[in-house]
Amino acid sequence: MAVTALIFSTASLAYGLNDSKRRVIPVWLLLVDDIPVTTLLKLSCPDRVGVLSRLSSFVAGHGGNLSEVNQFTDTGTNWFFVRMAIQSETLKLPFNEFRNAFEPLAKQLNAAWTLRPVETRMKVVVMVSKLGHCLADVLWRWRSGELACDIVLVLSNHDELRETAKRDGVDFRCIPVESGNHEEAFASMHDLFREIKPDLIVLARYMRILPEYICAEFSGRIINIHHSFLPSFVGANAYARAYERGVKLIGATCHYATADLDAGPIIDQEVIRVEHFHTPEDLVRLGRDCERLALARSVRWHLADRVLVHGNRAIVFRD
Repeated sequence: MAVTALIFSTASLAYGLNDSKRRVIPVWLLLVDDIPVTTLLKLSCPDRVGVLSRLSSFVAGHGGNLSEVNQFTDTGTNWFFVRMAIQSETLKLPFNEFRNAFEPLAKQLNAAWTLRPVETRMKVVVMVSKLGHCLADVLWRWRSGELACDIVLVLSNHDELRETAKRDGVDFRCIPVESGNHEEAFASMHDLFREIKPDLIVLARYMRILPEYICAEFSGRIINIHHSFLPSFVGANAYARAYERGVKLIGATCHYATADLDAGPIIDQEVIRVEHFHTPEDLVRLGRDCERLALARSVRWHLADRVLVHGNRAIVFRD
């Protein structure tokens, strides 16, 4: 009992939290003191001879050791993508100085890039309507330590899933979106997002279309999940109509949300075969399994800086 109390107390101090906002973190993070400090570099730029060599030489020249490197060159667009995990305990410079030293090279490469310590945790808002399977799965994976982030809010246009969020100690807000209050409701959400400053917004079966200005402001930071029947079976009862059509495969698509409905860069897709004996209810059950898996993988990859967006394509360095 005393050990448990010490762990909770240490966690609260580490995150600067008061008792009303105490957050549970994995015990091993508190008890293991030899975890390598890692810095993640995510970069894309026009391809040219020697890009990877220049990047690795820069890291080595500042004392860093590369523990993982993923790279890809799109020969169709002549564009280069890389993710580097740098064991940074041997770096000669503190992180901020290392970042500043990297900027001139990034400018020479005309690169889009991010550089951050892996220990920093992204701030996440989860949005949901009435279907709770994706929300419950995301919360379980977060609580178990699989998703390294801070889920700070569950936001919904209905009140049905308040208790689901409450069980995991996550704040819940309901902003109803009715036919006559779209503009006001989304303006309230926009103000809330600007206050929270989330690194990622997860649409875990949120059944309203976000306005263009929210998608634009949070471009590359809104992940959506839906069934993969689009555009063949649009709207409600898609599984029933797919059953009537006799489809042999169903699945789910996870993508970044853009102003173009369900047309953003695809991060992941999951499929499962339909058998002749499956009922429409079976298709719904199988489809929800696909949605959970595709969303969980996509969120995990985003949190680990494994997704690079170029145009309408997402380059994913899977784990």
